[in-house]
Amino acid sequence: MGMLDIITIGDEVLREKAEKIASFGPEIRILADAMIESMRSERGIGLAGPQVGVLKKIFVVDLPEEQEPRIFLNPEIIETAQEQTYYEEGCLSIPGVYEDVLRPAWVRIQAQDINGKAFTLKAEGMLGRVVQHENDHLQGVLFVDRIPEEKRDKLLNIYNKKAKIKIKGKSKSKSNNRRIL
Repeated sequence: MGMLDIITIGDEVLREKAEKIASFGPEIRILADAMIESMRSERGIGLAGPQVGVLKKIFVVDLPEEQEPRIFLNPEIIETAQEQTYYEEGCLSIPGVYEDVLRPAWVRIQAQDINGKAFTLKAEGMLGRVVQHENDHLQGVLFVDRIPEEKRDKLLNIYNKKAKIKIKGKSKSKSNNRRIL
């Protein structure tokens, strides 16, 4: 399958809900591998199906502190912490936009692995943050939806201006070192 194009804000597919995966054949492995490759090439740490135009309940996570990338199929958050924490988030689908987002400090998630085997995981720290961010994508929710409207509008206006400049100049910078969800 190779590299996949990452869809950016403004494309309606990012606002649609993903569908449950029913078949765990080789095509899911091929998709997951292509998502991991695409995410890594953009220096991201998480990527969900809708971000590559696939409305299926799949997301991948690749944190530097972990040995292998994780694949989550048909995930469902079943428990959340009472405690909430802020952390600066970014998104491959909204390049160059970063903002502090308040989320539960940890979540318990049920999902299936690449073979369809069910598992439950308590995700905290950076893993918990990325799991919540990517799971939102499966519901048609972007991280900017979780910040105050005034701040969101300001950030999106800045993004839109930068995007127009990049389109005219056809530049694509990968110079900053932020980890993008």
